[in-house]
Amino acid sequence: MKDKNIKILIALHKQYEVPNSDIYLPVQVGVEGKEKILDYQPDNEGENISSKNPYYCELTALYWAWKNLKADYIGLAHYRRHFACNKIVPLNEEKKFKILLNRKQVEKILDTTDIILSKKRNYFIENLYNHYKHTMYIEPLDETRKIIKEKYPKYLKEFDRLHKRTSAHMFNMFIMKKELLDQYCEWLFSILFELEQRIDVTQYDAFHARFFGRVSELLLDIWINTNHLQYKEVRVIDMENVNWLKKGTAFLKAKFTGKKYGESF
Repeated sequence: MKDKNIKILIALHKQYEVPNSDIYLPVQVGVEGKEKILDYQPDNEGENISSKNPYYCELTALYWAWKNLKADYIGLAHYRRHFACNKIVPLNEEKKFKILLNRKQVEKILDTTDIILSKKRNYFIENLYNHYKHTMYIEPLDETRKIIKEKYPKYLKEFDRLHKRTSAHMFNMFIMKKELLDQYCEWLFSILFELEQRIDVTQYDAFHARFFGRVSELLLDIWINTNHLQYKEVRVIDMENVNWLKKGTAFLKAKFTGKKYGESF
């Protein structure tokens, strides 16, 4: 049987270890207007939105792939966050690269589904809308609802479930059949480009101006669920050990004192 043509983008902005497999494609994001310093695929070739990287984050890599990359399946991961196959994750950061999803495992999953997603992240004590409201500025998300109501009303019911759901497939991580990716990107970027016309990013600092990437994390499930698409979940691991005490403290401050996040964790 012929191997599936699979490309999982790894969005990165600096030199970093990457998996040793032909299914992974490191993409340097935010290259436009800067010197290309990495021996990776730049996100500013062909049709692209590389210049929007300070606001769109890893989505500039996704847009580049949508418009320029030929593959049967396209995925998106991060240099510090990957799909993994093992249930037990080593604490040693170097050993983590040995348990990342490989070609054989990806192909086996894709034999039974067209979409691979990260395992859902559970927030337990509050719904997705309130979590966003406590940790980020809510205006971009509220404006997104207005855009969906105007442009894609059939998705509005699922959007409003953000007020009830306490879990989601986060991180903008997935692997999906190219035909589905085309449909998703057409829908996603039409919403984000309209949002860009309505929300002035200059009112936010550099951290909070990246709301396009954060809003899109919530839009993925809205698109998946509205279209009743089937998928398989795979574990995601952080390549660098997370300071959960620091992260948990920041969340509690956001929820109970109104102090927004000021950095990524």
